[in-house]
Amino acid sequence: MARVKRGLMRHKRHKKIIQRASGYWGRKKNVFRRAHEQVMKSGQYAFRDRRQRKRDFRRLWIARISAACKLCDVKYNDLIHGMTDKGIAVNRKMLSELAIHDMEAFRKLVREAVS
Repeated sequence: MARVKRGLMRHKRHKKIIQRASGYWGRKKNVFRRAHEQVMKSGQYAFRDRRQRKRDFRRLWIARISAACKLCDVKYNDLIHGMTDKGIAVNRKMLSELAIHDMEAFRKLVREAVS
């Protein structure tokens, strides 16, 4: 049985990790062990933050809607409650866009929901 030498595959595996770690600071960019640790940790951060981004945008939309509601003399929770009761299905992202770009349409929607 012939002897198996793993130099080629090890080099490919290390090279792949080092390339993913390019741009990191210090030894994390060129020492395999440190690079591998950081690439794994970076993957965890990326996974976590993809979900965090959704939460952050929802918070932003709610803040924008709330500010626009204040201009219409309505509370945010009264608007959302009214929309739910009337069966108006507009998500917070679209409400936020209406509040920014078309305030008159937003006011009509608020009147419809609260009345």
